[in-house]
Amino acid sequence: MKTKILAAALAAIFVSACTTDPYTGQQKVSNLAGGAALGAAAGAGLGLLAGGDDRKNALIGAGIGALAGGAIGGYMDQQESELRAQLQGTGVSVTRVGNNIVLNMPSNITFDSDQSAVKPEFYPTLNSVALVLKKFNRSLVDVAGHTDSTGSDSYNLTLSQQRAQSVASYLISQGNNSQRFYTQGFGESRPVADNSTEFGRAANRRVEIQIAPLS
Repeated sequence: MKTKILAAALAAIFVSACTTDPYTGQQKVSNLAGGAALGAAAGAGLGLLAGGDDRKNALIGAGIGALAGGAIGGYMDQQESELRAQLQGTGVSVTRVGNNIVLNMPSNITFDSDQSAVKPEFYPTLNSVALVLKKFNRSLVDVAGHTDSTGSDSYNLTLSQQRAQSVASYLISQGNNSQRFYTQGFGESRPVADNSTEFGRAANRRVEIQIAPLS
């Protein structure tokens, strides 16, 4: 299985634009934030997932057909709808970014402190994600690990890589094709909040999954 993974910059850019409250299921959309984020992403050339071409070719070679044209939006709409239904109340947020979907998994519900093994009590949530991914198999999955700024850069980078790999490995163990996945740890390099506060550090400790159509 490939041990590389996703440039999840899109997830960080879009964290404030079109996010569903994980407890109420209510969608919170900021048009200003969303528009600014879309512009930033387009300008930075962040539309392609890491390793996208290699994974696409491998999956097509395995008989999984690519999506095209108007079928893409509808396919991702259905996948998003099922993810929202499955993840409501779990603490995992669902964000739509164009035709991509980003899942934000806070580390406090996913891992024990300084550990990279997924908490057993989080298995049911990952089982729900795995079920939807398996059903909608015409998509690529990037898993990115992030930490706060506490501790050394090297330690945080290693921990984030291990956590991303743990999540990806679990999803694959539930019957998903490993060729769809790409994993990467970013350590403390991509904060989404202020590391000077406990609230900000908690927000920065996360695993993000970005799902993109196979097209």
